[in-house]
Amino acid sequence: MISLNVNGEVHVLEDVDAATPLLWVLRDHLGLVGTKYGCGGGYCGACTVHLNGSPVRSCVTPSSAAEGQEVGTIENLAGDAGLHPLQEAWIEHDVPQCGYCQSGQIMSAAALLARNPSPGDADIDAAMQGNICRCGTYQRIRAAIHGAAEKLGGAA
Repeated sequence: MISLNVNGEVHVLEDVDAATPLLWVLRDHLGLVGTKYGCGGGYCGACTVHLNGSPVRSCVTPSSAAEGQEVGTIENLAGDAGLHPLQEAWIEHDVPQCGYCQSGQIMSAAALLARNPSPGDADIDAAMQGNICRCGTYQRIRAAIHGAAEKLGGAA
C-alpha cells in the first residue's frame, strides 16, 4: 500500500508495490497519461514530473520516494483561468513537432521559471539539459521559455 499526494489530491493505492516507478503509478493506477514513457532509464526527460516543485524523472523514481511529498504532473499545470503561460508560449512559438517529449520539457521549464523568473540562455540550457527532443526544437523551446518568463513578469 502506498499513499501519494498527486496534484493536490491524496490517493491511497492498496495494490501498488512501493518499488513501482512513479511513472507507472501515475499512468496505470491514476490514469494521468500526460506523463510519457521514453527511455525507462531517466535519460530523456519525457517522464519529468515535479516532486515538491523540483523536476524528477518518474521512470526511475520509486513510488515510495514520493510518499509524503507533493507530486505535480502536466495535468495540473494549467489553472482555472486557463493554460499556464508556458503552455501558451509553447503554442505561440510552435514548439511541438511530434509532441512526445513536450510534457517533460514543459515540466522542467516550469520548475526553472519557479526558481528563476528571468533566466538567461545559459540558465535555460542548464535546466533543460537531459530533456531530449528527437525533433530538435531546442531553439523554439528556448524562445518559448523566454516568452513565458515575460508573461510571468520576468525580464527574459
